[in-house]
Amino acid sequence: MPKDITFLDLSFDSELPIPVRPNKDIAQPNLSKLGSPYQWSSFQKSFITWLSCITTLFASFATSCYSPGAEQMSSEWEVSRVAALLGITTFCCGMGFAPMFLVPLSEIVGRKPVFVGTAVMLVLFQVCCAVTRLYSGMLVARFFAGVGGSTFTTMVGGIVADMYKSRERNAPMALFTGSALFGTGLGPLVCGFVAQYTTWRWIFYMQILIDGIIALALLLFFRETRGVVILGKRANTLNRYYERLEEHGCPGVQLPSNQVNNNSPEQEKANIHRIRFKVAEHEERAHLSTTLRISISRPFILLVSEPVVFFFSLWSAFSWSVLYINLSAIPLVYQSTYAFSLAHSNAIFTATCAASLLSTLLSITQSKLASRHWRNWNTCPEHRLYFACVESVLLPIGLFMFGWTAQPDFRIHWIVPTVAVGLSTMGIFSIYLAVFNYLADTYGGYASSALAAQNFCRNLMNGVFPLVSRQLFKNLGFGPAASLLGGVAAGLTLVPWLLVLFGRRIRGRSRLAGGV
Repeated sequence: MPKDITFLDLSFDSELPIPVRPNKDIAQPNLSKLGSPYQWSSFQKSFITWLSCITTLFASFATSCYSPGAEQMSSEWEVSRVAALLGITTFCCGMGFAPMFLVPLSEIVGRKPVFVGTAVMLVLFQVCCAVTRLYSGMLVARFFAGVGGSTFTTMVGGIVADMYKSRERNAPMALFTGSALFGTGLGPLVCGFVAQYTTWRWIFYMQILIDGIIALALLLFFRETRGVVILGKRANTLNRYYERLEEHGCPGVQLPSNQVNNNSPEQEKANIHRIRFKVAEHEERAHLSTTLRISISRPFILLVSEPVVFFFSLWSAFSWSVLYINLSAIPLVYQSTYAFSLAHSNAIFTATCAASLLSTLLSITQSKLASRHWRNWNTCPEHRLYFACVESVLLPIGLFMFGWTAQPDFRIHWIVPTVAVGLSTMGIFSIYLAVFNYLADTYGGYASSALAAQNFCRNLMNGVFPLVSRQLFKNLGFGPAASLLGGVAAGLTLVPWLLVLFGRRIRGRSRLAGGV
């Protein structure tokens, strides 16, 4: 670095010094598109949020759409149905492991390059899934498709945090959670008809078109949200501007003496300095390999050393896994009890879609009402759990109701267990939203690691349960199997109550959790 250049830390609030001898031929750079995402207009924030949620919806769709075609794949490749369903497991493995690398990478190079890159990867491996003639080829292609779709279900929370401050996040986070649930229900709902009336390959042909449109939309319309990356671009733009001025005879800029700590006596006298801007976080950042190593190891450290992370990860993982249990259980129950066809039994996932929409509206409404009537609302992480303490009970209620009303001997109308599916979905929504918001508020700078831990646990369980759920319901019976799951869910509903009562004390003992 030349000794006669003064390097200043740049922030979004930094006042830009005026050149001593401006050049009319060199226009000052337009920095309006390089401002803080917190200061974007409501329209810009909403547009990026909705675009991100659409990607989440179809990434979740890609996970669950596979199950209706499992019977055809089983026949074509002469493998068991369980073996065919391993395509869901490998997809979930890709979604669980990849964010350990991709999320920290997005914090360094930016959200957009990672988003666009993984979108293209998803399209390419959807093509591989559609055309493969080998069972092993499907498993490998599904794994890498899971890697491609992983950022759309894990990075969107970071994008929301990039644009919205803590007290403003509930509505966009509710949209994100609702999109993930809606997509999980929409996959088997649509592809049940596709598998019955065409071939399983059309499940993937359809997604190639949809995911291709999404990748193009991200490339053209997605705007970088990572603040430190935008700040780096802002610094580079300004530095190029000052370089051009100096090339055309400008001696420098005038700075207040309190901004300078490396000036020479001559410069001090004239108060003219050649400057360049730098970003403090870039200067302090470790090497990429070191950053990735820490990012990969820290979630597991948090998982075993922080009770809050462990029990919330368990709670979130189990509740979300109920959706994946349903991928096998719902067709089994409705085909055997009500003699539904493949398409009609998968149409029951309409209840999941409807419940996710209802839960999203309910969450946004109740948060607005709480903010209106309680001035200090969301000033404490435990506030995020209040609604979940009540609404999470819908998960065990829905499970018990589903298992015992779908009995062949009871002859209860099929709409009753369908309502139960909707109730359990609403419980899952409240749990996931509460877990995400609580961990983000509690762990601050370590939030990404805490959320990565719960994401890893969630996808691991999501991949395992579809392999055993059909056998579970066949061997135990519909009622006992659902009661087993409902009992576990009921026990886990104690988690938010314990944290509401003792959360401040537990956080106070942690080295990593905030003490607010």
